[in-house]
Amino acid sequence: MTRVLITRAEPDASEFADACRSHGLDPILSPVMRIEIEKADIDLADVGAIAFTSANGVRAFAANSPQRSLPVFAVGPVTGEAAKAAGFEYVSLAGGDVEALAGHIASENALVGKVLLHVAGADRAGDLVTALTARGIAARRQTLYRAEAASALSAQAEASLRTESGLWVTFFSPRTVRLFLALAEKAGLASRLPEMRAACLSAAVAEAAAAVAWGGIVVACDRTAESMLETIIGEGDRA
Repeated sequence: MTRVLITRAEPDASEFADACRSHGLDPILSPVMRIEIEKADIDLADVGAIAFTSANGVRAFAANSPQRSLPVFAVGPVTGEAAKAAGFEYVSLAGGDVEALAGHIASENALVGKVLLHVAGADRAGDLVTALTARGIAARRQTLYRAEAASALSAQAEASLRTESGLWVTFFSPRTVRLFLALAEKAGLASRLPEMRAACLSAAVAEAAAAVAWGGIVVACDRTAESMLETIIGEGDRA
């Protein structure tokens, strides 16, 4: 059975593990970060829409506000699905990165006289507020969560990396790549990575993974967990 090491944070890690099992894959959980949602007041008086660049941003907002009627701009399908699951009525998807999201928001022209609120984490890939300001769109950011790095890989992950070959390691963001590589180095397992394969959500994630040698790096066709699974299964069929 194909083994898949999952590095993403909970609750996404367990959800992806369930999806792996449903596709006949054997998941190994080893989140490389923990999401800490902050409690905060959110002023929406002048806000015309909300932008989310991660599912964690959706969860953090939902934990702090009952508001679900504002339009939402989501960076990609994973974030968009999280927004729909949280109960938002209108969700518009962009192409998967901050620049694409900024361009999409600008093209919608839906914020006349209003401000866009970007709900974000303490660590961000790109600056949506600056990108929107450059396009003449009023925007502000509110940080509602932090991603705390794990101190070590899980015992099962370390054992598998030490003894197996052909293990898939899945990455959903450049930061999870960097954290995983640091933990693998800490555990003395960096030399084992050429025996493993990296499955990446996007080209940007794959670029981060390419900082070290792997037995192979593949990129999902679409920025969804389902596409990640289909890519892994498809590679297995071709092996």
